[in-house]
Amino acid sequence: MSSQNTITVAYVVTITGCGTPMRDEEPFPIAEGAAVLQHSIQRHSLSRYQMYALYHPAAHACAQTLQPLGYELLERNVLVAVEDIQGEFLRTHIQKNGCCGEKELLKLEAYTLTQHDIVVLLDLDTLLLQPLDPLFDILLQRTDATFSTEQLKHMFMVHDEQEEDQTRKLLKSGNLQVMHTMDYAMVPPSRKIKPFQGGFVILRPNRAVYDEFVQIVKEGDFRDHGGWGGQTGKFWGGQTFQGIMPYYYHILHPEQSIALNWCTFNNMGSPSRNDGIVNDQPHGACYTGTDDCEDCRARDISSVTLVHYTVCQKPWLCMRHAADALENRLCRQFHRAWFRERSLMEESWGRSGRGSGSFDEDHFYGYCTAFGKKGYQLIQEPYGVRGNSK
Repeated sequence: MSSQNTITVAYVVTITGCGTPMRDEEPFPIAEGAAVLQHSIQRHSLSRYQMYALYHPAAHACAQTLQPLGYELLERNVLVAVEDIQGEFLRTHIQKNGCCGEKELLKLEAYTLTQHDIVVLLDLDTLLLQPLDPLFDILLQRTDATFSTEQLKHMFMVHDEQEEDQTRKLLKSGNLQVMHTMDYAMVPPSRKIKPFQGGFVILRPNRAVYDEFVQIVKEGDFRDHGGWGGQTGKFWGGQTFQGIMPYYYHILHPEQSIALNWCTFNNMGSPSRNDGIVNDQPHGACYTGTDDCEDCRARDISSVTLVHYTVCQKPWLCMRHAADALENRLCRQFHRAWFRERSLMEESWGRSGRGSGSFDEDHFYGYCTAFGKKGYQLIQEPYGVRGNSK
């Protein structure tokens, strides 16, 4: 049975702040990523869906810009006030941890959206290229499909027969609550606990799970050298979402989550090995900790379901990635896909679907006049109506 037309999926972005102006510049408008992301979901979703923007009170002003794009706005404070965290180290360090300090825990508010069977957490710099609905069917136990080995490897982190057997067992268990990708390149290959990649998580909302996260954060057992519970270790963002999720699902509640193939889902163009590139080939140990590993940069975009613009940088920086090298080829495909999505979106609004820029015009669809953020042409308001691209 397919999830199509039987559920309403919540696609959720989080907004922790409106950015810090550089000199006399205004913060970059978050609506650029939000608009194109929403259109990609509209084109590829097979299920009914609702867009949400969970935002911190500090982000009230810029969050309002997403409402005309079809996002329902939900203002939330962090689940535990910093001053109420009992652990001294976490209480005194969390505000400067990772990208957004304690506000990154806003992502955990997704567990409270219990009116939905499925929540998809996404960063604003992501782009959907193919439907995620087959994953929803698996998570909801609505499919009896028997996957081949190649299908399993395409969807999940499966490297050998033992991992294949473990994956098949987990998929049949009925215990799955979360699907996610790992940020393997964030830590050395030898590290046992890897961080969750916070830009893409599929979860089943659950108030009891949310309440448990509240207690974990309030207790604040994050240790200087050992991480959460002294077991996760330290890494960038480890005190917030990227670290508390593996603590919960890999240590406290194992067998409730599964790692998706990071080349297929949430592909960031990350390196696979830790010793650079020689003669267009990656060298060193696999970040996955396995003997062999796929390099996600060698993928063709046709086999990628979700893109995350991190390593490849943001599309609105108008980066060409024109060099014929491993670290550029897929990034160029990713950036062209984003600008194509923007073009299709504007065409659906009755606009031309082309900007006036001549900088690598076919690649950027005319929406870039030069390299860099200042060369990017903003989406004109009002959204969803006819207008001239400039």
